[in-house]
Amino acid sequence: MKRRWFSFILILVLLIPFNIAWAQSEPPPGPVYIVQEGDYLSSIAQRFGVSMEDLIAYNHLTNPDLLKAGDQLVIPGLEGIEGQLQTKSLALGDTLRSLSRRYQLPVAMLVKLNHLSSPDELYVGSNLIVPTRPDEKPYNRRSMILTGQSLLELAVLQGVNPWTLVTANGLEGSWAGVPGDILVQAGDDPEGPGGLPPSVKSASLEPSPLVQGKTSVVRISVENGVSIKGELAGNELHFFSGNQGELIALQGIYAKQDPGIYPLTIQGGLPDGTSFGFTQMVSVKGGDYPFDPSLPVDPATIDPEVTEPENAQWAALVSIFTPEKYWQGMFGDPVDPAFADCWPSRFGSRRSYNNGPYDYFHTGLDFCGQVGHPVYAPADGVVIFTGLLTVRGNATIIDHGWGVYTGYMHQSEFLVQTGDRVKKGQLIGRIGATGRVSGPHLHWEVIVGGVQVDPMDWLEQEYP
Repeated sequence: MKRRWFSFILILVLLIPFNIAWAQSEPPPGPVYIVQEGDYLSSIAQRFGVSMEDLIAYNHLTNPDLLKAGDQLVIPGLEGIEGQLQTKSLALGDTLRSLSRRYQLPVAMLVKLNHLSSPDELYVGSNLIVPTRPDEKPYNRRSMILTGQSLLELAVLQGVNPWTLVTANGLEGSWAGVPGDILVQAGDDPEGPGGLPPSVKSASLEPSPLVQGKTSVVRISVENGVSIKGELAGNELHFFSGNQGELIALQGIYAKQDPGIYPLTIQGGLPDGTSFGFTQMVSVKGGDYPFDPSLPVDPATIDPEVTEPENAQWAALVSIFTPEKYWQGMFGDPVDPAFADCWPSRFGSRRSYNNGPYDYFHTGLDFCGQVGHPVYAPADGVVIFTGLLTVRGNATIIDHGWGVYTGYMHQSEFLVQTGDRVKKGQLIGRIGATGRVSGPHLHWEVIVGGVQVDPMDWLEQEYP
């Protein structure tokens, strides 16, 4: 009987899962990492630059294979760092210096914690490990030293002890505060872009990372009287007023932009005339566009003496940034529903003509159709061009405001003229086979900030 009870108890013990356990009552000193869903011991070790063996030994893990979300691991080799280690995505408007001040950790410690070797590793959307102390008030209250102002004067206006500003911001003394410096102090303010003045309440960039041929959206929420301008990957950003103090800039990313790291620059002015500037790196990745078979065309339609003047004319037409926004909501299909899902060629595909090099890409979205089939306006706007071009054939351009344009090519007939105000769904022309074509179809382009972007995105999501 005793043997049966012993066997029963042994079976129960074997069925109970072993959790990570300490071989001592108190965990070792050091910062704590909370295990997240999808984490493995190997990925955690790689993230923090330590070996799996050191993690196991330092934490006295009895069964590392049972690591699960919510478990706590102390990371060895990070002396001088305390709190819980969290992975955060670097937001637009943040810098290593602003993060250092927000989390009250020296820059050198952040560099060590994230194994940073180059400033290019810090771009919008990159992941950074930061220590947090849930029991302490966050350092989210921002202020900026204005031109002609001292740190002592700022402290008086803020109603704080100057030494509080000095210590919270890692300054050598009150004399070390310079105009334009963004300072922090403890406060329950919402977490904002720490590298920008407090009158800039939030900033964001979508998508992140940026992608060849996609539309980027920069949103900056400001207080009344703040002006903003900027530049993204070599393109000037034009900001327009959205809702509730939000400034919005839409900018296309060139479909053949080399993948890599590029600067995003923001310049602004405060109501009192103080100016500020900020630069942050952004990442552009490839769009994974396919290579189409080489297309046979009339050699005259790829002659640079013909194509370059036409491309320059097209670019000039879409270079104006109309401050009025004409469109609302998502764009509609420019063709009948029967052809809305028929695309002989998609945007971005790399192209060669007459067995030449792949120096071209498809600048729009082709829709099926026969000569005479209707073409519709996908959104409200103003017609700024109708005319016959060598490559594009009978072409129409509609200005939708804010630097957003749509183009319609190879038409057989125009049903609108320059200056016409058009509504979404209005008949504007008919499909044809004019220009550089191998058969009748509609070539439809969406141009944002002077750059052709994937039209499919504008059919599948709403842009501000």
